[in-house]
Amino acid sequence: STFDVAVVGAGIVGLASARELVLRHPALRFVVLEKETELACHQSGHNSGVIHSGIYYTPGSLKAKLCVQGAALCYEYCDQKGIPYKQCGKLIVAVEQDEIPRLKALYERGLQNNVRDLKLIGAKEIKAKEPFCRGLMALDSPYTGIVNYRQVAQSYAEDFKEAGGTILTDFEVTNMEMAKESSSESEDGLKYPVIVRNSKGEEIACQHVVTCAGLHSDRLSEISGCSPEPRIVPFRGDYLVLKPEKCYMVKGNIYPVPNPRFPFLGFHFTPRMDGSVWLGPNAVLAFKREGYRLLDFSPTDFLDAVLYSGLWKLVLRNLSYGLGEMYRACFVSAQVKQLQRFIPEVTVNDIVRGPSGVRAQALDSDGNLVDDFVFDGGSGDIGSRILHVRNAPSPAATSSLAIARMIADEVKQRFEL
Repeated sequence: STFDVAVVGAGIVGLASARELVLRHPALRFVVLEKETELACHQSGHNSGVIHSGIYYTPGSLKAKLCVQGAALCYEYCDQKGIPYKQCGKLIVAVEQDEIPRLKALYERGLQNNVRDLKLIGAKEIKAKEPFCRGLMALDSPYTGIVNYRQVAQSYAEDFKEAGGTILTDFEVTNMEMAKESSSESEDGLKYPVIVRNSKGEEIACQHVVTCAGLHSDRLSEISGCSPEPRIVPFRGDYLVLKPEKCYMVKGNIYPVPNPRFPFLGFHFTPRMDGSVWLGPNAVLAFKREGYRLLDFSPTDFLDAVLYSGLWKLVLRNLSYGLGEMYRACFVSAQVKQLQRFIPEVTVNDIVRGPSGVRAQALDSDGNLVDDFVFDGGSGDIGSRILHVRNAPSPAATSSLAIARMIADEVKQRFEL
């Protein structure tokens, strides 16, 4: 029950970080604490499975740097472990003339980010790569791939355990505090001064804590006495799925040119490792942080979201977009219209409703989406012993091994391991 470092959260980022830490410090004791009975249950197990190449992100940002590094590390890791993936590529397709300048700007951004093998292609080359896709111009990213990230996360967990790490599931962290009694174990007081308790009253003692809690990252920060900002507001994304007999229409990832006026990417076509093709997602406010179904509701999660001024500022700035997303969430035909911009042959009869995921979107009090990864700690006895991974949205799965290296560097420097 005593450990040098506890990592809270067994999603892909938490497991990658724990793996990196135990490989660097084999003499220390590490534990991963996970509230579910299985690993990688939430964002890590409900994402589209894309290995992103790093095109979209602001040059110089952590997202840009870590995604490009992370994609290379992800492919290398999968090769080492025999984890199947497909480097099926991605086309970001301009279907209207006014999208072409934005597409060219995206190409320049990708070059600045050192994304591999990027090129702009015309309508004929689009047809050659995606026979059913229409478009005027596209950004071709052959380095983009797909993988089952839950399988990757499970492999990280196996590496961690084989190196001597401990994973405790069904351990929902509800309290963190400094131990009150003194001890002669160390001249500086208790050797393991941080007590971490779960919802059943069980506890472990450790020297330091790293939280990778995704949808609950703001709450864990608050529990530890650190800042609740940025706040997490959950957005549910519902996917449609092409019927199996229609999957021949899509060979690789097909994405729209992102519109900077809107907060999310828009509908895209995503092939999966099992041969299916996901379409979407939309983006609507989730009434429960882990609410994957339309009627899932948590009073606490709902009030947390709607009483936060940052959410209302975001909603008011994007009112028409938000209403459109809600409409499309209710009517499949409205979603199909978006898809037909790229593949006109797709009809309502070709698709069925598919799975959903919930994105842990960090928002600041001014209603701005926190776009980059955020890592912070606190002050005082307990705050100085904690590192919080506050915001790790997409492309965190792609970037997980690169994020893990950065976290391990930060842990070594901050905690003097």
